[in-house]
Amino acid sequence: MRRPPGNGEAAGEGPGGWGSWGVQESRRLCCVVPDRCGQALLQIGINMMALPGGRHLDSIPIPGQRLHLMQVDSVQRWMEDLKLMTECECMCVLQAKPISLEEDAQGDLILAGGPGPGDPLQLLLKRGWVISTELRRIGQKLAQDRWARVHSMSVRLTCHARSMVSEYSAVSRSSSQEMGQIEKLLMEKCSELSAVTERCLQVENKHVLKSMKACVSETLSTLGQHFGQLLELALSREVQALVRKIDASDNIYTMESTTGNLFSLTQEGAPLCRIIAKEGGVVALFKVCRQDSFRCLYPQALRTLASICCVEEGVHQLEKVDGVLCLADILTDDSHSEATRAEAAAVVAQVTSPHLPFTQHLSSFLESMEEIVAALIKLCQEASSGEVFLLASAALANITFFDTMACEMLLQLNAIRVLLEACSDKQRVDTPYTRDQIVTILANMSVLEQCASDIIQENGVQLIMGMLSEKPRSGTAAEVAACERVQQKAAVTLARLSRDPDVAREAVRLSCMSRLIELCRSPSERNSSDAVLVACLAALRRLAGVCPEGLQDSDFQQLVQPRLVDSFLLCSNMEESFV
Repeated sequence: MRRPPGNGEAAGEGPGGWGSWGVQESRRLCCVVPDRCGQALLQIGINMMALPGGRHLDSIPIPGQRLHLMQVDSVQRWMEDLKLMTECECMCVLQAKPISLEEDAQGDLILAGGPGPGDPLQLLLKRGWVISTELRRIGQKLAQDRWARVHSMSVRLTCHARSMVSEYSAVSRSSSQEMGQIEKLLMEKCSELSAVTERCLQVENKHVLKSMKACVSETLSTLGQHFGQLLELALSREVQALVRKIDASDNIYTMESTTGNLFSLTQEGAPLCRIIAKEGGVVALFKVCRQDSFRCLYPQALRTLASICCVEEGVHQLEKVDGVLCLADILTDDSHSEATRAEAAAVVAQVTSPHLPFTQHLSSFLESMEEIVAALIKLCQEASSGEVFLLASAALANITFFDTMACEMLLQLNAIRVLLEACSDKQRVDTPYTRDQIVTILANMSVLEQCASDIIQENGVQLIMGMLSEKPRSGTAAEVAACERVQQKAAVTLARLSRDPDVAREAVRLSCMSRLIELCRSPSERNSSDAVLVACLAALRRLAGVCPEGLQDSDFQQLVQPRLVDSFLLCSNMEESFV
């Protein structure tokens, strides 16, 4: 499960869904160019260049010429001092080398500072990324018919593949016949690719090259398949070793280190999560979470489980080992730390995410849903930080999508009061991501008729009005998207609640209609979001049905009276005036 920026990874998308290597740095390049007329400037440069031991060039006696510096030709002076400036001059030459415009020219630098000895997992991940990057680049150059680049990169790819095979063989625990066969096939295809691309360099006939291009493409595809098989097999062996270590060890420090390694692997993307689930990682982690002697490791184990459960294999394994029941036990046990219960809420949020279609068949979840919902409401009420509240509210928001009974449970547990009170607590609700979860719960609960009276009683209409004005602080794409979702869901909630005349009148009294009109007519207010526009038009029409006198004639004729699609087209094509 990826968390939104400002709360720990990766950007959040929707109420439940929360893999880039290397960053290049640019440097200012400079070089020293001697100038016949620049003796004074040269002297300043000489004085600034310190030698080892704190000595400067002007402190070293040079017979003859040193006393007559200004009378000596600058080029001659520079050549005499060159022997003392060798190291500095080498740096100037290196810095002055041109930076290639070719993206693939950086490939040789990728493995600088490679993994340390005895680290097979990091070796596989780093070499694997390099080879997959080379495969993609070769495909790009092949599409452009740049045969010289295709051949040189094919040779480099062969070197990387051979290095991966030899380095992994040196640090791996044992070798298998299956892996040996795939290694042989991989190296054969690498040699074949290098040979055929070399022949292509000698062909000038375009028709012949076209047929050879298809052969190169097929070889490249087969090579990629063999590489993927080899990498998956090697990673599976390493993950098996980690899982066996968790199963066999009773040392808390070993367990902590191994669990941390598993978590790091889950951050490499869905393929690694599938391998971990397939090799028994979910089973081993729940085994940790069922032993009191490892209580201090519960948060880390649960955080790893939340990441693994972003793939279908992880959720299926969780179901097989009664993982939902274990999560319910942790959430309802006040003896567990807040951090542990928050991470358990994160797993619940992940396995109930509406963005994952395979989570809708968790039959075991329905059996424990009532006690889980009650525990999550309590966690929201007692949360000591914004992150804890975010995880608990995200789990509740996803559960309201998971089963309609959850909304009735929340209503009985006074969830509206708890959530609305939290909105005034900046320590718990401090980001648009959190408000996104709250308004999601309110929007789903507003389908219940009895929800309206609770909203009015807790001054909820005013809160919803404030959410229509949600603005990003940082301006990042993720935060802007979160603000759009808040505005959209606030308008949806308002439209649903306005079935009750009391809610509609309260909304009109709080000037909700003018804010909705502003959102419809001003694209910048809604960040040009069509979803926000549709929701605001629907809410405005619902309010106009109860209090039409709150609208001007032009607003009524353009935003209410036409068909919804006509009003949408009018507003979406509207250009703002900045005069």
